[in-house]
Amino acid sequence: MRQMETRRMCPHCRAFITTSDRVCPYCNEKVGARAIDRRSPSPILGFIPHAQFVTAVLVTINIAIYIASYLNPSLVEAGAKARFQIREGQWWRLVTANYLHGGLLHIGMNMWVLFDVGGQAEQVYGASRVLVIYFLSGIAGFYASYLWSAAPSLGASAAIMGLIGAMIALSVHHRSAMTAAIRSTYIRWVIYILIIGILLPGIDNAAHLGGLAAGFAVAYFAGLPRWEGSAAEQAWRIASYGCIAVTAFCFFEMYQWLARSPQQF
Repeated sequence: MRQMETRRMCPHCRAFITTSDRVCPYCNEKVGARAIDRRSPSPILGFIPHAQFVTAVLVTINIAIYIASYLNPSLVEAGAKARFQIREGQWWRLVTANYLHGGLLHIGMNMWVLFDVGGQAEQVYGASRVLVIYFLSGIAGFYASYLWSAAPSLGASAAIMGLIGAMIALSVHHRSAMTAAIRSTYIRWVIYILIIGILLPGIDNAAHLGGLAAGFAVAYFAGLPRWEGSAAEQAWRIASYGCIAVTAFCFFEMYQWLARSPQQF
């Protein structure tokens, strides 16, 4: 006797189909993988769930760049937000500043929060949206900092605040007891972060607020992921590739500038 296959519901027509079906036999629409399958361990690293894979990669990149900057401190000066250099055309600092940190405590706190918030945001919004939110929030945060202060600034906290803003935006479109609890939790986070920024010197609250606003706005208009093969999801995937390409270009520009003129601010 043939073993019975597990059944599930088609997300389009609500008919019951088998888990092996990739096209619904009733409505002929493509059927993506189940959420539980997308959260299975990554075939690359083995222990990182797919739903947190991008977050883990971002944490790894930040740590790797911190190690590189520890070995060569001039990297921090080359990539931090600096008003004069940005006015002179070094716009790429608005991107590179998101991946540089000023000390072990700085990166330790940021990576702890990024792994926590980023993992939750990725489960809700998916990898492509999280990459775009992280990228745009970081730029918006450091642009706000550029307008507010001439002091150099760096760190992933602007982009992280964007992810927090995205989690707050979740409750706007999807009102429930669960999203209300999520909103309450992250609003408290925002209040704590801003209070710390007011009490302690050297913290860039302008970047925090700029990143928070950008993350909320992007997530508000982005909404939650649709079925995997839809045109909207393909567009978000292309947008995320664009963010990766621009980030790589910005670091290329940073290293080019560093090689040409490794001077101090």
